[in-house]
Amino acid sequence: MDNLQLKQTANEIRKGIVAAVHSAKSGHPGGSLSAADLFTYLYFEEMKVDPKNPKDAARDRFVLSKGHVAPGLYSTLAHRGFFPVEDLTTLRHVGSYLQGHPDMKHIPGVDMSSGSLGQGFSAAVGMALAGKLDHADYRVYALAGDGEIQEGQIWEAAMFAGHRRLDNLVLVIDNNGLQIDGNIEEVCSPYPIDRKLEAFNFHVINIDGHDFDQIRSAFTEARNIKGMPTAIIARTVKGRGVSFMENQASWHGAAPNDEQFAVAMEDLEKAGEALCQT
Repeated sequence: MDNLQLKQTANEIRKGIVAAVHSAKSGHPGGSLSAADLFTYLYFEEMKVDPKNPKDAARDRFVLSKGHVAPGLYSTLAHRGFFPVEDLTTLRHVGSYLQGHPDMKHIPGVDMSSGSLGQGFSAAVGMALAGKLDHADYRVYALAGDGEIQEGQIWEAAMFAGHRRLDNLVLVIDNNGLQIDGNIEEVCSPYPIDRKLEAFNFHVINIDGHDFDQIRSAFTEARNIKGMPTAIIARTVKGRGVSFMENQASWHGAAPNDEQFAVAMEDLEKAGEALCQT
């Protein structure tokens, strides 16, 4: 895909996020929207996956370590063809397979159940080690939140990954600067993130997580790094694409009401129309 197609796809994914959370009357739109461009590039450009064969042993693996942004992952998987887009509005409903957090046993395309913050990255590190031991050529990607990396288990996993030189592993950090309690610097600052990860033997790349040129360059660079894992620190905007949600910690885990839903969808419709005129 070219950048315009990626932007259009990301906009559709954002619509799916908003529709799902509105229908559920609960969920986490802020971090889902901030990561939408990263999800888009991973599933439509970077990763080797097949919606018709989601358990293919040769596939690349993805772990959503910040499992609460499941609406972002679900919308991406649906638009990639793993299950019907129409099912997004069953999010968190009784009887739906689209639970509030990813469930590898029931959702096509989900490689690891996650939700307990900090634990997903450890699972990704294990998958990467297994790939090395099996002499397999698949790659492993994990998406973590910048608030999530306050968890000690993240750094235990990073220490192991760096020590084992897992160059088939990429940690992506959605650095939107906000967590449920407010600004990450005020709650418990993880900065400088890049220097910390470098100390754990990671190759670190800092990017604008909404710029597809920078996203493409970062993942290309990561593929060429040998002998160490890569961390991509993506600066993003929480609630990206929805005017009243952007940079508002209050939208970390809240659902829009009917009136807000209409405004959000109008924002995204206008963004889509603008892209069509590009």
